[in-house]
Amino acid sequence: MIPLNENILLIADPFLKDLNFKRSVVFICEHNDDGSFGLIQNETTDYFLHQLFDSITVENIPVFKGGPVGLNTIHFLHQFPTIPNCIKLSNDLYWGGDIETITELINSHQIDLQKIKFFIGYSGWSPKQLAEEMSEKTWLISEVNTDIIFKSKPNEIWKDALRFLGGEFEQLINYPIDPQLN
Repeated sequence: MIPLNENILLIADPFLKDLNFKRSVVFICEHNDDGSFGLIQNETTDYFLHQLFDSITVENIPVFKGGPVGLNTIHFLHQFPTIPNCIKLSNDLYWGGDIETITELINSHQIDLQKIKFFIGYSGWSPKQLAEEMSEKTWLISEVNTDIIFKSKPNEIWKDALRFLGGEFEQLINYPIDPQLN
């Protein structure tokens, strides 16, 4: 079993009732004694990046809802190790960095937009809260898979994450949202 740590994907149990995380996949960027910080990978918003940053001239870059906390904050995951001040999360995944550099690269079309993902808000857990949720079988844990983060269609991420786990977990893809309606 994969331990609860940073650089993992949390996959919501198919019967999770919390509307903030229903059938979600959350990438855990940070997990320590102070709590946990993550970004939901498969919840879209009606926003585009140019609507949130006047300095962005490229239109139609989607912004995802990272979670229900800090909806006045912007975060981003990417695959560009040369971005100043970014935090290396794994061999090919980075968090944040210098927004002015990102803006210049986007506006000059020097960045592959398939390798960067923007989020408004985040998901946060107080110390031991996530471990408690894990003991209640609220989440499945998977190793990070950048293909799921960057290449999957948002409405397919939850299913793709379960397929990545394989075996018995893949069967969960077909579970109804409300088993009483089955």
